[in-house]
Amino acid sequence: MNNQASSFQYDRIFTGLPGRFDPEAQAVFRLQYEQNELYRQFARLVSKDPEPGAAPEQFPFLPISFFKTHSIRTGSFVPEVIFESSGTTGQTVSRHEVKSVALYRESFVRGFELFYGPVSDYCILGLLPAYLERFGSSLVFMADELIRQSGHPQSGFYLDELDRLHALLLDLEERKQKTLLIGVSFALLDFAEAFPVQLKSTVIMETGGMKGRREEITRAGLHEILCQAFGQKEIHSEYGMTELLSQAYSTGNGIYRPVPWMKAMIRKEDDPMDVQSAGEGLLNIIDLANRNSCSFIATDDLAKVYADGSFEVLGRLDNSDLRGCSLLTI
Repeated sequence: MNNQASSFQYDRIFTGLPGRFDPEAQAVFRLQYEQNELYRQFARLVSKDPEPGAAPEQFPFLPISFFKTHSIRTGSFVPEVIFESSGTTGQTVSRHEVKSVALYRESFVRGFELFYGPVSDYCILGLLPAYLERFGSSLVFMADELIRQSGHPQSGFYLDELDRLHALLLDLEERKQKTLLIGVSFALLDFAEAFPVQLKSTVIMETGGMKGRREEITRAGLHEILCQAFGQKEIHSEYGMTELLSQAYSTGNGIYRPVPWMKAMIRKEDDPMDVQSAGEGLLNIIDLANRNSCSFIATDDLAKVYADGSFEVLGRLDNSDLRGCSLLTI
């Protein structure tokens, strides 16, 4: 496929949505059913081959664990990058073989700017030590690109330089510079304990995860600590994962809103083929940007999806099969 055709194909993912979401999802399903042998085999195994015009709830959703055991590609290509999930020693990690870095970049930049406006308005600070210490993190790739596109001379990553980060935030606040501090939960807690500071021009965005560095706490508890330490009314959150190329954002209260080319649905824990557009159960995601892998993913997150398409993550199923078992509250 030539570059012009590829660009046109990818542009369809981001235009005319959400009004055109269902027809585009149907087209992507047909593409992946025809060109992704693993997905086709799974669909046949669970007797899910929707007729043309079927609603998204009728599509087969691939269990996210398949990214740990299989190469998931739609069509034949050499991946430009392979993203890997974090994991403890000896644990099998997910691998997302990405055909087009440009597609991923366009997805997360467009998504960020829908919620927060132009990247160039911000000084972007990354506090992501657990991710920076390993290779293949899609989150680090995203943060690094946002830092680059911000163009601010003080945008950058801060691994263990909490004192320097504190001094910088004071300077940025004095100049009323719009700032985004994106961090993994344990690192934000470390910073909050060492350098509490009142921030008015800064958005604090947590990406979740204690990574074994601290005892797990609820998201509500985490946000309460950070709000008190930094004088914030709300803590923002980003919902993304190695297996997706799109994100959802919460600008407060723990309710995530997906980008227009992403849709959240619910499947029943005792009947994973029963998928609904709203309700409480296990979270299914359609990510149209996952055009070259699989756009229809059955995650291991317990969630509540609301009628307007927003969703709340209630917990996570660990070491679970399709029907799930033990719940770890986050």
